[in-house]
Amino acid sequence: MAKDRFDIKEKETMNLLTETMVIVDKETGVNYLYVGRGYGGGLTPLLDADGKPIITKDGYKK
Repeated sequence: MAKDRFDIKEKETMNLLTETMVIVDKETGVNYLYVGRGYGGGLTPLLDADGKPIITKDGYKK
């Protein structure tokens, strides 16, 4: 996997142990939500109302 494949679109730190990020895959444009808390965390694709992945059009490599 390329080091520069993913881009952090938004980042919010809620307290010392909790942060959320929206991460974009630059090759596919798919948006992911990452939530980290303490020593744990989770990553999931962001979905629209129809259950399809949210795509950032300018996230694609040209």
